[in-house]
Amino acid sequence: MSLDVQMLTVGPVAENCFIVRREGSERALIVDPGEEPDRILAALEDQGLKAEAILLTHCHFDHIGAVSPVAAATGATVYCPEIEVPVLADIMAYVPWPGFGPYESYEADETVAGGETLDLTGLELDVIFTPGHSPGHVSYSVREEDALFSGDVLFQGSVGRVDLPGGDWPTLLDSIRTLVDSHQPETTVYPGHMGITTLGAERATNPFLAELAR
Repeated sequence: MSLDVQMLTVGPVAENCFIVRREGSERALIVDPGEEPDRILAALEDQGLKAEAILLTHCHFDHIGAVSPVAAATGATVYCPEIEVPVLADIMAYVPWPGFGPYESYEADETVAGGETLDLTGLELDVIFTPGHSPGHVSYSVREEDALFSGDVLFQGSVGRVDLPGGDWPTLLDSIRTLVDSHQPETTVYPGHMGITTLGAERATNPFLAELAR
């Protein structure tokens, strides 16, 4: 098996939405549809794909702004971090700055807390609890393909901010340590912002990960 991942960078804060499938399959997952639902839906249509599930790493507005229209158009099941279900259900109440939205809220179809294994579209995904950037943040790992959808935990050369409600640096560092310790260095990291990288590259060069050696 090989993984086909398309990255769409959407919205005013350049969030990465991913369309994920087994190579050659018409069944797809969407990870973090943050904005521009028409663009996401057009990408599915252009490739002849049916989105069967929407996976959310966390519920900051830039990662969930397009959930409702994309779910309505595709019929995809929405998997939301359990702790953050109230945010998805009342998005605009949690937008911290003016000028964003409006976004349509959504009642989660399924919840995840970490520790689950999801069998979706022919892919087996481990759900890993990775708080620190937000209270309920999870990451999704396709171990068979050495692929990790890290949301806003780990970026290329950086890490998620911890100055928003529920953010905490020691907790985030522990989450990053969990990912590094449980995956191969060659694991590809598909982050919520910035470029695609690998765990090994970040362990070697990311200045924020220097504390892992202490």
